[in-house]
Formats: sequence, C-alpha cells, structure tokens
Amino acid sequence: MIREDNYFTLEIIPVPGIREVLPNDDLAKIFYESLNNNNILLEEGDIIVIAQKVVSKAEGRIYQKTDIIPSPFAVQISNYTHHDPSKIELILQESRRIVRMANGVLITQTHHGFIMANAGVDSSNSGQKDGLIALPKDPDYSAKSMKNEIERLSGKDNLGVIISDTFGRPWRVGHVNLAIGVAGMNAIEDYRGEMDSDGKELNATQIAVADELCSAAELVSGKRKRVPFVIIRNYPFVEAEGSAKTLVRDELTDIFR
Repeated sequence: MIREDNYFTLEIIPVPGIREVLPNDDLAKIFYESLNNNNILLEEGDIIVIAQKVVSKAEGRIYQKTDIIPSPFAVQISNYTHHDPSKIELILQESRRIVRMANGVLITQTHHGFIMANAGVDSSNSGQKDGLIALPKDPDYSAKSMKNEIERLSGKDNLGVIISDTFGRPWRVGHVNLAIGVAGMNAIEDYRGEMDSDGKELNATQIAVADELCSAAELVSGKRKRVPFVIIRNYPFVEAEGSAKTLVRDELTDIFR
C-alpha cells in the first residue's frame, strides 16, 4: 500500500526509433536494442508500458480481410453498422457477447472480459493495406513473458510491465489508454479500510493505477509518433504477480451489463 505522505515525482520516458514489428519478432529484444540505441538505461523499479498493437503484431494477431469469410450474421450486422463484413466477422469471433449496437457503434465483451468497441479489432497502424489486428489472446501472459525476458536481458529486477490499449468511455467524450495486461505489480491500489484526512474509513476507494499509468504513457507516445514503448520511473509500486483481470467488474457489481 502506498501512503499519501510518500511524495514522488514521475518520470515518463519515450523509447523512439522502433522499426515495424512483424509476426514472430522477439519484442523484448527489439525493446532492449532500442534502449541501447537511445542510450537509455533501465533502472530497477521501472514500469514499461507497451502498446497493444506491437504485442499483437509480434504474436501474429494480424488478419487480412480477404482471408475472412463473413457469416450471414456478420453481413446482417454490417448492413446495420456500415462496417466491413469481414471486420464484423472477426469482431464476432473475438467476442463473448454483443453488449450494444447503436448509431453504427458495436460494443462487445471480449473473451478476456473487456467491454469495448469492436472487441478491440482495429485496422489502423496494421502495417498492411487490408490488415486487421486483434488483441493478444492472453495479455497478462504476454506482459509476464515480456517482464521475464526484459529482466533477463537487462539484468534488472522488480520491473513492471503493462500492455496498453485505447478505450472509449461511455460517460465522457474522448479516448484514454487503459491496461489490458499487467505483470510485476498490482493493477489496483486498494484504500478500503484506511482512513481519509477526516478520519473516516474508506469503504469503496480503489484506484486503477495501471490504467492511470497507461494514460500517462500515452501523453508521450501518442497515436502517430510510432513510440510503442514508454518507461515510467519513480512510481513506488510493490512487486506482485499482477493481472489486468482485476480491473474487470464482475457480474454482481456491474449494474450496467
């Protein structure tokens, strides 16, 4: 648990100069080589925020529209949403259920449990003319694998790794980056049972620090700068297994399902 009297200043360090990532690339090696090319030294306790796109590319989660055969249901939804039927078919394959369709927007729950537009399927920055990119199959496992390999290459321990993706928000305009995979740290800081400044016990406050760190990283990575790796330094996390699944509300507490 982080005490409120432990003041600290965050440092957010972009790692530029990353080449186009291809299927089966060693992403940890690419990251470590980019550190050396930019004369950046990792420190113990650093948190590496990684854009989902490069993880998906390295894991071969890129699909060509021409290779996808839309089902009749996908064609029906395509006629309603005006999205490409091949893209709709991939969205359906990546979804556990459809949450809502309205005004050409398709919101689904992915097999990971995330509720998001188009099951996270995207065509931007795919590196291919008609490419579609799906989320990693197991982002927590991807984050853990990256953490282990980066620690091996760098000789540094106690690193955190977060895989970040862009989400819309149902109650506010604009997108923010949120965590879909976490390793080496807790995704949430739980203040329940502690006292506020008035001496009252906190009963509900849980801060999604992994999401906040992803949004902070996006400020220096951007959508068009081709900076898929960002180092966040000086955030005093406690080493833990970590999982983005803790950020997903269960059915009992999600009143908007």
